[in-house]
Amino acid sequence: MKKITKLSIIIPAFNEEETIAKLIKKVQSSKLPQQITKEIIVVDDGSTDKTVSILKKITSKQIKTIYQKHNQGKGAAIRRGLEEVTGNVVIVQDADLEYDPQEYSSLLQPILDGKAQVVYGSRFSGGKPHRVHLFWHMIGNKMLTLLSNALTNLNLTDMETCYKMFTKEVADKLNIKENRFGFEPEITAKIAKLNCPVY
Repeated sequence: MKKITKLSIIIPAFNEEETIAKLIKKVQSSKLPQQITKEIIVVDDGSTDKTVSILKKITSKQIKTIYQKHNQGKGAAIRRGLEEVTGNVVIVQDADLEYDPQEYSSLLQPILDGKAQVVYGSRFSGGKPHRVHLFWHMIGNKMLTLLSNALTNLNLTDMETCYKMFTKEVADKLNIKENRFGFEPEITAKIAKLNCPVY
């Protein structure tokens, strides 16, 4: 495996005026191991609130912002972001502050150790404090994960998690077709077919 030098962070955003500026600051301030640099790719997916005007005020060489003319869905925004990736490793970051960018280092470690090409975060496992989820939301996620696991023969705890990290090599093979939230099981099924190590 090539040395990891850059992490590309794709942030799909739709009507995130309350959180987008805070989230970008958190991403920028997150620490990465081994002098790995960050590339931040924000894809505004046709926001109708103040998200676009907020994004236009944020200037940094580290950030590339893409504006979709109309809302196409999270899958379409991620697909567009993947076209711009120049890093060795890619992660998807939701703009709503549910996920903490300080966790990037933990997610990167199995890839840096040469153990994994794909790493899934999980909202339902691990020993760290985490946000309490609504009961039926959690049940729905667990049912979708169970179905995905049955079809892919993977043993994930949270298939619907935002935090999916993969090497550029894997990213180039995903070829996402789904525009909306169907991209979550689509990516998982395609990763399973690649038969690459998943953590």
